[in-house]
Amino acid sequence: MMRLSCFCQHLSMDSAFKSPLFHPTTSFSRSQVSFPFFSFQTQYLTLNKPPTILRCSNSSTISSTTNGNNNNMAGLPVKKKRKRYRKQYPGENEGITEEMRFVAMRLRNIKGKKVSSDTVSDSETDTENTPSDQEKEEDSENLKSGENGGDGEAETWSPTMEGFLKYLVDSKFVFNTIERIVDESDDVAYAYFRKTGLERSAGLSKDLEWFSQRGLVVPEPSNPGVSYVNYLEELAEKSAPLFLSHFYNIYFSHIAGGQVIARKVSDQLLEGTELEFYKWEGDVQESLKDVRKNLNMLGEHWSRDDRNKCLKEAAKSFKFLGQIVRLIIL
Repeated sequence: MMRLSCFCQHLSMDSAFKSPLFHPTTSFSRSQVSFPFFSFQTQYLTLNKPPTILRCSNSSTISSTTNGNNNNMAGLPVKKKRKRYRKQYPGENEGITEEMRFVAMRLRNIKGKKVSSDTVSDSETDTENTPSDQEKEEDSENLKSGENGGDGEAETWSPTMEGFLKYLVDSKFVFNTIERIVDESDDVAYAYFRKTGLERSAGLSKDLEWFSQRGLVVPEPSNPGVSYVNYLEELAEKSAPLFLSHFYNIYFSHIAGGQVIARKVSDQLLEGTELEFYKWEGDVQESLKDVRKNLNMLGEHWSRDDRNKCLKEAAKSFKFLGQIVRLIIL
């Protein structure tokens, strides 16, 4: 009897944990849910379509579907963002010396009429390189002071012997300084500009000796020459690119404008005598071309910021040289 009772209890507990039994009726409108201890009927609506089965998706399936969508999107054309390029400076493709030539053209004043400042334009995307209005005015004054002795009118340019001697003394001081710096400096950049054939200090020494033999007093260097020499010596220690900007423009200005001065002085003061300062051994244009080539080669390795500073130094060079040229008419 005890065994039978235990068996019944065991059977009852097993039945309690079994899933409920569903017995659909023939009308499909009612169903009976039976549990071991009770039963009840439910009514539900039957639609004329197969039942919808909801289930959880496998993560691998979702991943594969997402990758498939990405692959489809990868095949679509992608609109790239337009890249903006910096506008080049005039002459930049040809080298730093050509850029400096354009600076000289922009600074030139012809009887007070300014050439458009657009000839030296700056990057549209780099506002740091854009010269201010004050800098433009200073640059214009720099070159203006070096044109025609600084008076702005070529017809009224009249040299004096005393002023011309001061001009020669200060010029010798400047040329002797830049030639000494490139000869004695340990900077490898200066080695490219030794024995160029453009050297002027030796010829100027001969000219000053010639004047001295004729009883004329050769003065000491004046303030314009001393100021420029001090500036060049400081600049040579600080930055080779900036010093070489002056180096090139000193020779370039003398070759380009020196012939005009030589003719006027020779006709009005020296009775046609040609000074050594204006004589060249060989083709001076070829010598200048070699200097230009070496400077452009070095300039290719300079940053845009260094090149911009060189352009500003070119304007300063015109200012210093203009002050020395004006000594002729004092």
